[in-house]
Amino acid sequence: MKTLSRNLRSGRIARSTAATVALCILGGAGTAYAYWTSTGLGSGSATNGTMQTVTVDALVAGDTLQTSLVPGGTADVILRASNPNAHAVSIYGFAANGAVTADAAHAACTTTGVTFTPPPTPLAQPVTIQANTSILLTLPNAASMSAASLSACQGAQFKVPVTLEVRK
Repeated sequence: MKTLSRNLRSGRIARSTAATVALCILGGAGTAYAYWTSTGLGSGSATNGTMQTVTVDALVAGDTLQTSLVPGGTADVILRASNPNAHAVSIYGFAANGAVTADAAHAACTTTGVTFTPPPTPLAQPVTIQANTSILLTLPNAASMSAASLSACQGAQFKVPVTLEVRK
């Protein structure tokens, strides 16, 4: 009698195990079937716009206490950067872009002796210009004047050609 009860018990365990395994296989197969046969619908679009040029005007102001430029000295360069784009841009660097010239009132200042030394690129802290705005930046001691500058340059404002590296 003991063997019969043991056989009945082991038969129940075997059937129970077989049923559990079958349910796991069917559940997994059903899930896989649902995953691979499900469908979806949707749409999307994207546009690629052209970034407009960010403009910059740079100058060394004339004889003011903060920015006076004398032969052998340095002065701040003042920049106005304008962003005409519909999104903000960040300035990552500056570069010299040609010869420095004096304002029209100082036409005899043909040899300015002024050079532009941009800050190291990339900037440690990029500067952000918001959409459709302009900002005023001061680059400390970025202009220098050599002893080759003519006396006719006294009191002049110098236009400094500068290129900006900007990114969206």
